[in-house]
Amino acid sequence: MLAIYLAMLETEQDQRQFTRLFEAHEKKIHAVALRILGHPDRAEDAAQQTWLQLINRWDRVSALPWEETEGYVVTVVKNCALDILRAEGRTAAFPEDWDPPAQEERQEEYNYLVSLIRSLPGNYRRILELKCVEEQTNREIARRLGMNESTVAVRVMRGRALLMERLEKEGYAYDAV
Repeated sequence: MLAIYLAMLETEQDQRQFTRLFEAHEKKIHAVALRILGHPDRAEDAAQQTWLQLINRWDRVSALPWEETEGYVVTVVKNCALDILRAEGRTAAFPEDWDPPAQEERQEEYNYLVSLIRSLPGNYRRILELKCVEEQTNREIARRLGMNESTVAVRVMRGRALLMERLEKEGYAYDAV
């Protein structure tokens, strides 16, 4: 399978870098997908979708510092697995022990923000994760979730508003630029 992915990349440097990424995270990707989906065949589907997503965003992925790639890859596989569940008409809660990628600086604030996102209703939580963590555009999110782009834009706006309300209740101040 690796050979197929490598053929999708243009330069030898990209191929070497992707091979390193593949070898470092292949088992982790499968394990996360299996934990969410519960079936080896479905986990393999999610893993393949993950690698394709990573190749489609190769400019962004290859620019990440190496120590941040694992968190990014885990987020992508989790979202691919949840997309499979959604397509099947089922939903799954995020695993409580899922450790999202984070910068070490300001870790407490980041962990708090992640907990707030997790506490949002599912339709906002999913879209904000794709928007904020994976940095997808509204168009990409709409295509991925099978929604209208305007619906995604409204949910991003409402989800951010919910986050702001919760932050303000906790005493955090927000200065609009």
